[in-house]
Amino acid sequence: MTISLYDLCGADRSLRFSPYCWRARMALAPKGLAVETVATAFTEIAAVEDGGCKSVPVLNDNGHIVRDSFDIAVYLDEAYPEKPLFGDDGVVAAARLIESWSNTTVHPILSRMMIKDIHDLLVPADQGYFRESREKRFGKTLEEAQTGLEANAEALARALTPARHALGHFDWLGGAGPLYTDYILFGSLNWLVAITGRLPLPEDDAVAAWFERCLDLHDGLARQAKRAT
Repeated sequence: MTISLYDLCGADRSLRFSPYCWRARMALAPKGLAVETVATAFTEIAAVEDGGCKSVPVLNDNGHIVRDSFDIAVYLDEAYPEKPLFGDDGVVAAARLIESWSNTTVHPILSRMMIKDIHDLLVPADQGYFRESREKRFGKTLEEAQTGLEANAEALARALTPARHALGHFDWLGGAGPLYTDYILFGSLNWLVAITGRLPLPEDDAVAAWFERCLDLHDGLARQAKRAT
């Protein structure tokens, strides 16, 4: 049986932009498994695997259901230990730190860059859900919440300082090679690139160079993916 990964999509079902789904897709890639990605709109999530899912990604491995991108990565190392995503508990702990930093510090900046753009790329049913839920979260309209790429570029560059410092010593956040620590931040930044078409960092920025290396991983999986622009 093929492994299935439910993957968030836009009105163009080939547009896959979720940072969490990209983390899971990049985690699956080095395992060499046969995986079917299932395009899933926001309003289709409730029906995934007979219901009970509130978000994607969701992995179905021959009937074993795993929710949450981090839990999927942990499961993959347990079930398919070759080419580990972590290696040891120390890397798992470091990945948890990177996940928290990325979700709480980087994501709010990315949202200000493109939140209305995301809305505009969804099917009408998803647009209604997205607008209501995000405007409640932000306490303002999507039009007010999105202030744009250029207005937030400096804030993003500052927020990425910890990664920039680490990449001054290693080619990867995982050290000698890419690990799930890399896929976490990559998923976040690829969210922006999938929607806007670019990462607003100077070409000589260590994070920009690392991002390009990530795009080339796994036979260019992410580089070949559909972008909105």
